[in-house]
Amino acid sequence: MRRERGFTLVELLVVFAIMALVAGLVPMAYGRMREASQYRDAVRSIMSQLRSARVMAVTEGREARFTVDLQNRQYGLEGGVSKDLPEPLELRVTVANREIAPGEQASIRFLPSGGATGGSIEVLRAPGSGARLRVDWFSGRVTQEALLP
Repeated sequence: MRRERGFTLVELLVVFAIMALVAGLVPMAYGRMREASQYRDAVRSIMSQLRSARVMAVTEGREARFTVDLQNRQYGLEGGVSKDLPEPLELRVTVANREIAPGEQASIRFLPSGGATGGSIEVLRAPGSGARLRVDWFSGRVTQEALLP
């Protein structure tokens, strides 16, 4: 007796069902990966710019200012190019009262002596977790700590 080679209809239906399931899960996984990437990029960028402002103030012997525009969702060094904050993220800023300008702009000034006006910037993700970047007023040192929901 001779047996035909090939797949049965049931086997093909199972394979198509598995492929449909995988195709349905890929967009959700991609969205989460994209959001996580945007979050990490924003935290690294803010941390890098804060540290650059401190180095610039000390080496050039003049104040350097890091500004966060909450209304327009932008941040950056004063006089430089501002970066946009990705849509799913949120910023909270705590600074000295005199460092708040009209239009929801908050600044942290770094002084030539190495100090700063101090403050913190919280980069928050959708579920409420995120990171807090602290600037010590005495030393101007920038540190990062996790925020849990």
